[in-house]
Amino acid sequence: MAHIFRGTGVALVTPFNADGSVDFSSLEKLVNHVIENGVNYLVALGTTAETPTLTADEKKEVLAHIIKFCNKRVPVVCGIGSNNTAEVLHALKTYDLSGVAGILSVVPYYNKPTQEGLYQHFKAIASATDKPIILYNVPGRTVTNMLPATTLRLAKEFKNIVAVKEAVGQMPQCMELVQGKPEGFAVLSGDDDLVLPQLALGMDGVISVAANCFTKDFTDMVNSGLNGDFDTARKLHYKLLKGIGLLFVDGNPPGVKYVLSCMSICGNNLRLPVVPVSEGLAEKIREYLKVL
Repeated sequence: MAHIFRGTGVALVTPFNADGSVDFSSLEKLVNHVIENGVNYLVALGTTAETPTLTADEKKEVLAHIIKFCNKRVPVVCGIGSNNTAEVLHALKTYDLSGVAGILSVVPYYNKPTQEGLYQHFKAIASATDKPIILYNVPGRTVTNMLPATTLRLAKEFKNIVAVKEAVGQMPQCMELVQGKPEGFAVLSGDDDLVLPQLALGMDGVISVAANCFTKDFTDMVNSGLNGDFDTARKLHYKLLKGIGLLFVDGNPPGVKYVLSCMSICGNNLRLPVVPVSEGLAEKIREYLKVL
């Protein structure tokens, strides 16, 4: 049986109106766009959603609307992470997770915990919920790199820790995870530009930013790679590579929000401290989209 989180998950942006409020009609448009173009599941309240700038009530509202707009067409994963373990446990108790297929939980940031601290943090989370958990290792944002030994220890000890989103950008670390993982555990990419070689190494898919906007080509690339059709996957990889690079020049999500505004899916509105892409980058993105 295929793993529930195999293939392409999309880390959805949170559309905002010009006054800064959440734009739910654009969120519905985005959900329909990504599902119709082939994503396997949705990820609500990830980093790409500007989650640190959402209030507790807004987070619950955004999650509820994504579940409603999705209408069970694909699974929905909810991002619940913090550098305060007690805060994660409180969220697990107070969020309505009835429509959620899994939890994505990031390595605690800023505190710089030891590997044992990471183990104890995720042990507490795994013990507090029956939901499947995807660990999220992204040292570029959290400062701390969760080493394969820690990830694999958690994967082997807790049945509901079912996957890791690995955004370390280092192929040897990814290979160590693929080689050592227990049966039924998925290793997912968090680096859109590395997905193709990672699929060749035996990884199971991706939780993607680019899948918000380059959805059909991106999901076709992932599916081709998973099916062993690397000729097709390679063509799509090189078609998208420049565009993926442009998305991240001014951080995430300004690039993807600008592309989505060009596609008339949502407005180019962000919350401080994140600001829209520079005019120079906007011009490069428009040139790329013409060629695409």
